[in-house]
Amino acid sequence: MAEPSDDWTGYDTGFLGIRVPLPVPLDDARVRELPYPRFTVLLEPSRRFAVATAVNIDGAALLDLARRGEWRLDDRVPPAEQAGPAVYADNDLDRGHLVRRRDPGWGSAADAREATAATFSYTNAAPQASLFNQSKELWLGLEDHVLEYADTTDQRISVFTAPVLADDDPPYRGILIPRRFWKVAAWSSTRAPDAPTLAAAGFVLDQSELIDAGTATAVAPLGRFRTFQVPIGDIEQLAGVDLGPLVDADVFARDETARPAAWVPLSAPSEIELG
Repeated sequence: MAEPSDDWTGYDTGFLGIRVPLPVPLDDARVRELPYPRFTVLLEPSRRFAVATAVNIDGAALLDLARRGEWRLDDRVPPAEQAGPAVYADNDLDRGHLVRRRDPGWGSAADAREATAATFSYTNAAPQASLFNQSKELWLGLEDHVLEYADTTDQRISVFTAPVLADDDPPYRGILIPRRFWKVAAWSSTRAPDAPTLAAAGFVLDQSELIDAGTATAVAPLGRFRTFQVPIGDIEQLAGVDLGPLVDADVFARDETARPAAWVPLSAPSEIELG
């Protein structure tokens, strides 16, 4: 991780040309707002994980950089408020990036390298079972699919991601391991060029079958990740965060007559509904 800098301005609420505020906890719980280059983490100190992250992605200016970065605690936060290396030692848990390494890596080479290095902060990580299969690959590629779809000249999207911090998550090494993760991707729709509108899509990854609820130390050998497209309003209630205009911008639930009765499991990008 790069050293924190006063020049880090974090997530830009006006990046899409339509104001999209940071998500905030519905219960007004205390969080630490931590700006990084082009992304922001809202850290929930008692759980030691993010309750929300937000990143701006300029698809037209993304650089393909080699993976560089070392996981570090953020010096701006007391170590006791971060789930650090001890959580991930000698087990089947990966440090799962919330803001993906490549997402803020756009613009000049120097700026992109600084931004991608900053994603290696423990404040931007949460435990994920190490099994890597099609469903997890789909989860990691959701932003790419939305970028390809977004019908804007600049191919800009903003992405919001975090674990669902449930009270009944299994305990392990002083933390509770999240069973689910949520993601919302947002973009500016230009079907009416003179009146761009906000569009968004929401997703949930469920790793419950991979976490041993008794010890939370192992991956079930036949378990799997499951990725769903879900109404953003459901994410708001599930995660306990205010997603503001993203709920009404949901392309999945915009037409109430066509809204699915249940979450839709995904196995390929072609199954994603983007309007």
